[in-house]
Amino acid sequence: MLRVGSKAACMACRNLVSTNMGVRFRVPLQKLHPLSRAIHHRYSGNTNPQRPPHRTAARYFTSMSRLPMRPPKPPPGSGGRGHQQQRNFWVARLAARLLRLRYILLGSAVGGGYTAKKTYDEWKDMLPDFSEYNWVIPDFVWELSEQIDLDKLAKALPEMEEIAKLLPDFDKIGENFTFLKSLLSSGVSLGSEVKGASGLHLLLETSGDPPLKATDSSAAATQDGSDKQYKKSSDKEKIDQLQEELLRTQLKYQRMLERLEKENKELRKVVLQKDDKGIHQRKVKKSLIDLYSEVLDILSDYDANYNTQDHLPRVVVVGDQSAGKTSVLEMIAQARIFPRGSGEMMTRSPVKVTLSEGPHHVALFKDSGREFDLTKEEDLAALRREIELRMRKSVKEGQTVSSETISLSVKGPGIQRMVLVDLPGVISTVTAGMATDTKETIFSISKAYMQNPNAIILCIQDGSVDAERSIVTDLVSQMDPQGKRTIFVLTKVDLAEKNLASPSRIQQIVEGKLFPMKALGYFAVVTGKGSSGESIDSIKDYEEDFFQNSRLLRDGMLKHHQVTTKNLSLAVSDCFWKMVRESVEQQADVFKASRFNLETEWKNNYPRLRELDRNELYEKAKNEILDEVISLSQVTPQHWESILQKKLWERVSTHVIENIYLPAAQTMDSGTFNTTVDIKLKQWTDKQLPHKALEVAWETLQEEFARFMAEYKGKDQDDIFDKLKEAVKDESIKRHKWNERAMDSLRVIQHNALEDRSITDKPQWDAAIQFMEETLQSRLKDTESVIRDMVGPGWRQRWFNWINRTPDQHIRNETKNELERLLKLHDEHTAYLANDEVTTVRKNLEARGVEVDPVLIKDTWHQLYRRHFLQKALSHCNLCKRGFYYYQRHFVDSELECNDVVLFWRIQRMLVITANTLRQQLTNTEVRRLEKNVKEVLDDFGEDMEKKTHLITGRRVQLAEDLKKVREIQEKLEAFIEALHKEK
Repeated sequence: MLRVGSKAACMACRNLVSTNMGVRFRVPLQKLHPLSRAIHHRYSGNTNPQRPPHRTAARYFTSMSRLPMRPPKPPPGSGGRGHQQQRNFWVARLAARLLRLRYILLGSAVGGGYTAKKTYDEWKDMLPDFSEYNWVIPDFVWELSEQIDLDKLAKALPEMEEIAKLLPDFDKIGENFTFLKSLLSSGVSLGSEVKGASGLHLLLETSGDPPLKATDSSAAATQDGSDKQYKKSSDKEKIDQLQEELLRTQLKYQRMLERLEKENKELRKVVLQKDDKGIHQRKVKKSLIDLYSEVLDILSDYDANYNTQDHLPRVVVVGDQSAGKTSVLEMIAQARIFPRGSGEMMTRSPVKVTLSEGPHHVALFKDSGREFDLTKEEDLAALRREIELRMRKSVKEGQTVSSETISLSVKGPGIQRMVLVDLPGVISTVTAGMATDTKETIFSISKAYMQNPNAIILCIQDGSVDAERSIVTDLVSQMDPQGKRTIFVLTKVDLAEKNLASPSRIQQIVEGKLFPMKALGYFAVVTGKGSSGESIDSIKDYEEDFFQNSRLLRDGMLKHHQVTTKNLSLAVSDCFWKMVRESVEQQADVFKASRFNLETEWKNNYPRLRELDRNELYEKAKNEILDEVISLSQVTPQHWESILQKKLWERVSTHVIENIYLPAAQTMDSGTFNTTVDIKLKQWTDKQLPHKALEVAWETLQEEFARFMAEYKGKDQDDIFDKLKEAVKDESIKRHKWNERAMDSLRVIQHNALEDRSITDKPQWDAAIQFMEETLQSRLKDTESVIRDMVGPGWRQRWFNWINRTPDQHIRNETKNELERLLKLHDEHTAYLANDEVTTVRKNLEARGVEVDPVLIKDTWHQLYRRHFLQKALSHCNLCKRGFYYYQRHFVDSELECNDVVLFWRIQRMLVITANTLRQQLTNTEVRRLEKNVKEVLDDFGEDMEKKTHLITGRRVQLAEDLKKVREIQEKLEAFIEALHKEK
């Protein structure tokens, strides 16, 4: 009889534990307890007690369970002694069986504890090799060892007493085990009843029992005959009870492993934080996934030419709208990072999320240096707002979705490394407020990402709706008919189990028997209870609790590795890196060949030019434009004033001659002349002159700016910048607003200049006369040209050029001759014809057979009198050249009253003073403001890539762009491949 706690029992337990742990020890027979050794010789047929057996101790112990149910008959003549031996045999057999059951369960518990400790040892080995961090801080290993005492951590592992507390009730399990054996002995088929109870099979296999023999079954049936009275309903309850007990035991072990996993995660976080502090202010070494993400970012902006396409792997998340794509991605990223809406399309453009491990849970955009702390709710809200703002900004007017990719990186402890692209949800109907082509646009974006032969398709299906309503499964099956790169994910399984009348439909889905599409793997997940305010931790707890209590696992419809987003994340990450390792070198070779083609084309077409891309060309053009603008400040004051004075007189000369000088001079009275001039000059200055002066100044500045821009167009300037310079010039002028606050002061200056009549010296007098002569001669020349056009060619032109007058010109010529005779008779005639004079002229012409309209007579008279007046004014101007002496002494002489000279002097002086004032405003204010506008325009154009692409064009630019990007892609791919090999 084996006593509990005896040496044989302890040795059997140790051997059983060794067998449980997968380690086999050969124990010599001499080391067994004498009683155990005697039992072995008695029933194993070994007649030599000294012969060592060649079987393990566990097998010796198992042989005890094979004792016959009936003891052998005692030999004749033994009497009571044989009866006593038979009783001792039954006692020994019963003790062996009871001890065997206890040691099986105890061994399983001890084996589970050993497995937990072994798992911890494996995780400890997975910690990063601290020797790799010697380049960061020489004493890093010693500092870390001081902070983390692994021996203390090992001692902190649960002891055997703690493990024993977690064990179930052995007596209850023993009863259930006895009951199960009775069912087997009764011939009850349990195949269908215990399907999915993997823990029970594991327990039976661990015990090492062979199949029950007929003798055992009959003996059990004889011993437990009373158990046959149980009905099938109570049998099923007992089986369910046993399954629940085993699941609870498994759950306790799982929690222990999770606790160890959490401790391992904290250790890794400490290591990463130490590393993060150690490399502060040093060159940061980019992680493997960051290197890969940079390549994908470049490729997203690369216009594929020369049959070079982006075939690098990435995880493409596709699904119907509101199927839970974003929720799955958030569970993998372990943060609520995306904007959410109820039934509304929230994902309006592709979002590339690069997941990697780091000491802190943060997120940042590719083009921004701001880090969002994902452990703070205010940062999470700001991140969601920023993503939504970027999405809406990327969508063009009149569209609903955009193909522009938003690049985001998420780092944190325990996050699996991979690159995912969240795409807009596939829709079946375009609703109000959407663009009409929204459905087709989403399909084209999804196909563009899925047609990549190395892309991993994460197909998301809503489990809470009818499977027949799915659209995305057909799309995925078209893009990956063999399912070699597709992973199917069924979301909202909790709602599906609750709503579906037959849960076996879920089993059909995850086994790939319901949808026509094929996949590498099938997963079932729960991503929340429908509230957008739930935290990721609460969702994880809810998901684990659901699957632990779900019939789907209990009844064997789902496997443990097919549930929870944690298992999904591990599977997707493994598949992603497997695809990366298989295809990245091939893609690097493709870009290497493309680079060779581009370099060959450049050498053949542009052998003497540097390979400047669009941004470099823009910077070069920007410097040239700024140099040209600076040249405006180098214009001399004399040049400015000369141009301003000339342009201002051209603008106002017609008004001065027609509306001021001629009406005043034709009065033939000196006093009336001066009065009329003063009145008209004041009205002109108050209303028109300052505005005209500012217009002239602004136009002069524009012309000078354009002139300097055009002067640089020579052999040293690249004509590829012409379009850009013209656009910068136009936009700068458009933005420039002239400072009109100086108008009031300019009006006062002009008033004072025109009111002054005192010519102080002879040179000024002569300059005024010269100005007057030039003006009158110019007007006379224009008037004679008008008269020639009215009357037609003279006799010389008609004779030599064979040109005849038109009938109208003939009439005009006859009228001109008649009016010239009138002017000869009345040399001092006024500017207007009297009515009787018009009648006389008309009748004289009719007498010669020329019919003339009175209006034609007046028009002709106006031009003839104007010519007559200008001729007289010029002759009077010659007389005034010697009149300065009389003007200075205020002598009154009708023949030398030179009031018209004084008027032109006043106009000339006003022009000089106005030009000087405008020049000061130009050089002191407006030129600098224009330079500022040009810089702002250049900065704005520099930030607008679309603008630069439109303004700097040509095959040379595009070739340099492609060459630069292909080189950059190839270099980064080579760096990534090198880092990938090092990690291996």
